[in-house]
Amino acid sequence: METIKVSTSQHIDIDYAVAGLGERVAARLIDFGLFVGLFLVFLLLFAMTGLLQAGSITFIVLVVIYGAGFVFYDLLCEIFMNGQSIGKRLLKIRVISLDGSQASLGQYFMRWVFRIVDFTLTSWLGALIFVAVTENKQRLGDLVAGTTLIKTQPQTQLNQIAFHPVDEEYTPIFNEVNLLSDRDIELIHEVISTYYKTGNHTLIYQMAARISNHLHIAIPEGMHELKFLETIMADYNFATSRVD
Repeated sequence: METIKVSTSQHIDIDYAVAGLGERVAARLIDFGLFVGLFLVFLLLFAMTGLLQAGSITFIVLVVIYGAGFVFYDLLCEIFMNGQSIGKRLLKIRVISLDGSQASLGQYFMRWVFRIVDFTLTSWLGALIFVAVTENKQRLGDLVAGTTLIKTQPQTQLNQIAFHPVDEEYTPIFNEVNLLSDRDIELIHEVISTYYKTGNHTLIYQMAARISNHLHIAIPEGMHELKFLETIMADYNFATSRVD
């Protein structure tokens, strides 16, 4: 499975799965289907009410609005829906920059402009070929814009949830966890999950060092870095569970 490294706010690289050709095509078909369905619904409604006649002002205005919506749909959705269209959201995939950050307005615009080549001029063939052969599953617009699509579907198994309930008898060790945020805990959880999948100890050492420095605490003697991070998560869950 192809992955891309995403640098978190703690400067730790996490591997995310790149969206495949099938998911991209399915998301595109969903978006296209929405417009087809919308067209049929409006056509039926106007036919039943008799308000729509070819050449009328109403007809022309609606055609212009519908056409503009179809043309600018992907650009506007990705800008205002954090790199997703309705189809991408349903398929749980999202556009990001290759450096792992949220894509910029300029990158969204470049992806949108090159849709002309990827889809219109080549009848989808250009996009299919580029996504199939490029390392990060990028169509031409992605290559030019420096973007790709990643899978965003979260893991739902209990042992993969960052915020576990803590036993009432639990005794916290690090009171400094109140300096952390939910996002910090999510990042720690991502690092631990990635470690169990890849066996990459470097991620654990880096995150433990950064958390230790951020909280201005030393890792207790005899406690290894993985246990330190797991304890930080448990202490945070205990502390936040008692906030009214």
